This record gives sequence, C-alpha cells and structure tokens, in this order.
Amino acid sequence: MSFSTDDIVQEIQAEFESMLTYVKESKTATADQVERGIFKRLLVLGAKLLLWFFSLRAQAYPHTPVATAAGARLPYFADKPRRYFSIFGKLVFGRPYFYQPGVGGASPLDGALSLGDDCYSDLLREIAEYLGVDVAYGKVGELFARILGQPLSTHTVARLVAADAAAVAAYYSQKPAPPPEREGAILVLQADGKGVPIVRATPAAAKVRLAKGEKRTKKKEAIVTGLYTLAPYPRSPAEVVASLFHKETRAKAPEPGAARPKPQSKQLWATLAGKDPALQRLAQQVTTRDGPHIQQRVALTDGCDALQTRVQHYFPAFTLILDFIHADEYLWEAGTAVFGEQSPLREPWVEKQTLALLAGHTLAVIGELRQLAQAPKRRKSQRAALEKAAHYFERNQPYMRYDHYLAQGWPIASGVIEGACRHLVKDRCELSGMRWTLPGAEDLLRLRTVAENGDWEDYHQFRKRQRHARLYLLPFPGTGSIEEQALEPPHLAGATPAPSDAGRTYTMPKAKLNRQRTGVEKRAA
Repeated sequence: MSFSTDDIVQEIQAEFESMLTYVKESKTATADQVERGIFKRLLVLGAKLLLWFFSLRAQAYPHTPVATAAGARLPYFADKPRRYFSIFGKLVFGRPYFYQPGVGGASPLDGALSLGDDCYSDLLREIAEYLGVDVAYGKVGELFARILGQPLSTHTVARLVAADAAAVAAYYSQKPAPPPEREGAILVLQADGKGVPIVRATPAAAKVRLAKGEKRTKKKEAIVTGLYTLAPYPRSPAEVVASLFHKETRAKAPEPGAARPKPQSKQLWATLAGKDPALQRLAQQVTTRDGPHIQQRVALTDGCDALQTRVQHYFPAFTLILDFIHADEYLWEAGTAVFGEQSPLREPWVEKQTLALLAGHTLAVIGELRQLAQAPKRRKSQRAALEKAAHYFERNQPYMRYDHYLAQGWPIASGVIEGACRHLVKDRCELSGMRWTLPGAEDLLRLRTVAENGDWEDYHQFRKRQRHARLYLLPFPGTGSIEEQALEPPHLAGATPAPSDAGRTYTMPKAKLNRQRTGVEKRAA
C-alpha cells in the first residue's frame, strides 16, 4: 500500500482553504461556535499532515535488500500497511516491507521512526496516562471522545498504563542523586501504609445480594515511602505547642531568616508488594543519596511495631522517631475520655501533657495517665482509653526524645508521608466504585509516583529509549547520525522481528481501505 504524497498535499491545501473559507463566512456565528469549528478542522488537518509525514518517509526509504544478523538478505516485497492511533485520529500508512520465503521479514522504517509495539502514538498514550493517574479510566475515555472525537475504552487505558509502568523501577534505579549543593544536611526517610480496595476472587456461585457487613473487595496495604533532605530547624517545645494550640501565634509572619526549611528533592514510592520490598528499595535510594554532605539521618514512622522493627533493621544508622502527631492523638483521645469532647477543661489538659511530651517528660505523662485511670468512679471505657495511651507511650518511649530532636533541628512529624498516603494512594485508588486487581493497582501507583515526583517528561523519554533498544538495533532517533542512518539499509537483529507491530502485516477489509485512501478515519459530524 502506498499513498501519493502529491494527492495528500492537495488534500491538505484544500482543507486549509476550507478553514479559511469557514472563518471568513462565519459572519453571524458566535465566538464559541467558530472556536469549536476551527478545533475540529485542525484535528482533520493534523491527521493529513501526519499522514503526509509518514508517506514522505516511506517514499524516501530505499528499497534495496537489507541484511539480517545471520547474513541473509531480505529483498523488498511490498508496502505493507500499519495502523497508527494519534491524537488527530486513526491513520493507516504504508511502509516498505522486506521479505524472503523461509527466512522471514521486517519493516525497518519502523525502527527509524521509533514506533512502539502497538498502534498507539506516544503523545496519545502519555496524555491518556497523565489523565488516568488522577481520574477513573472510564472518565479518560469520555474526555478523549468529547475533546478529540476519539473514544478510548477503559481496558485500553488500563493496558497503556500497564505497558508504560513497566520501566518505572529501572528508571529510578539509574536516576542520579541530586547534586550535594542542592541537598540539606539531614537525610529524612518516612514510611507508612494505606489500604487499597482489591477485588476478591469470585466464588463459583457468586451471591446476588451481600449480607450486612460483607464487601466484594478487601483491603491490601500499600506501603508508601518518602526520602528527602532537610536543613536543620531548631525550635523549643513551647514554640511547637504554640503552633499546635494557638492559631493567633502561628498566623504571625516569621522573622526574617526564620522561614521553615522545605524538603529538598523529595522522592515518593508506593507498592503493594509488602513492607520488606518497599524498605529494601528505600535502602537502595538511601545508598544513592547518602554521602559526606549528610550530617544526620532521621526516620519517622507511626507506632506500627512491624514497621518500626523493619526500619531499624534496614536503617541502623538512622534515629527512629515516633511521629509526634500520632502520639498527640492519643492524648486527645484520653482527654476526651476523661473530660468529654465539649468540656473546656479538655484542651488545657491536652496542651499541658503535649508540652510535657515535647520537653522529654514521657514518664511523667505516663504516670499522669495511669493515676487518672485509677481514680475512684472511673468508668471502664475511660480507664481503657487512658491505659491505651499509657501503654502506647511506654512501648514507644525510646522513639520519643522530642526535646533532643527539637534541639537538633530534626523533624518530629511525618506529614510528608501522611500527605502522600492521602494524595498518592487514597485520592485515586479509593474513588467511588474503585476496585482493583493487584497488578492493576501496582501499575497505577508506579505511574502516579512518577507524576507526583515531577519526573513525568524525563521518565517517558527514558521509557521510549528503553522500548527502542528492546525492539530495534538502530540508535535512538535524534542521537548520532540517525537522519543519515534512516536512509541506509539497517542491519537487522534477526530474520523475524519480535511479536510487535514492527513487522506485522495488517489485513483490512477492502471497503474500509477505500474509505481510508487518505488514511484518515471519518468522524461523526
């Protein structure tokens, strides 16, 4: 199959003239009507221009035999069609196909164009995926249909996400550490877990109606980790208490030079593979980020014993700190149990105990809680809440030296990872009606992590290079003398390419090919 480039140029010129006429004759139309009309015509024009590009490249490609790695020569056989789904619409174009009976065949122009192993353009898939990491896949398809006139199925979006998430781990393993001059002196790691609704295996006889309390999903914990550096920020226990309890003090503008330092080069990660794989990967990141410029190392978690134990195992050089916000919540629960939620006595009592914790008087707070628990006429529920808080502080006492941490200028709250659990996992994975398979959720979290880390463009450049290296032996287009090499018969990897569009022959109904003489599928009016 081949298309006349002259015919395509004539169609492009006619389409452009039609756009000029449309604007000129829109004398009574509204601005909105004309803007929408121009946009639709631009999509059609873009499709024709893209087809012209493919046709020019196919026309210029030499039809001389190409050599295989085994030394065989493949003569030119025919121009074979290839589908290409772009943001402008669905195209089909012909490119030279080289074939030898008993040996195999290939279309080396695919490598010169760095086409993928499916029909979707990189721009289309990147837009779909960027939307898909924030909204439901079905909504992505609706947006494409509404804006571009090209619907994408939920299955297609999920398949694109799965395919393009495969290189995320490799990308981060090769990504260099930030320059030391951009780093703070404190290396901070945080870890926490957040549940993701996972589809249960369907029983042989699925229930028509679930019993009270039954669900069709179960929660699987996603482990979220964060790593960043921070400049020291010493403060006193009284300053922290003022920021927590006295909004009028917190609202005052900071003195010059007293602005709180921000995390530097923050990198998040989320996985459903479990605590150990998540922390093992975090340990590799720490090795990359650590160095002489790092003066102190701090790890923050909540009171999960299993997580704390693993953090101490994988990061023995780090000082483990119990997230103070989690600790303070136990004081609020105890205060509510003793005084009641609406009592004016509750807040002053919690403030006093908070100051004691921050000043390093954890044992005194534990004693206060136990003394209140043993008071006469104390109800069972009150005693339970007080003992719960006392036991929590007692177990975590080694990680609650807040007076020392504040004097060193270390962070004492895991706000970074708490926020990540919410916006990285919960805000997307727990949208209304969301139910995930394990692989599907893992794929989404990987690409969502890339977006949250601000690595989207860089990652997709890496992904495209990885794909090109897997499919072709040509240098990646744009490097070296690829423009000259695109016009030379390439040295192929083998007689038969890997299963992909790179060497696949598409058969299409004749009627459909006739409708697509220009390679552009018709759109609904």
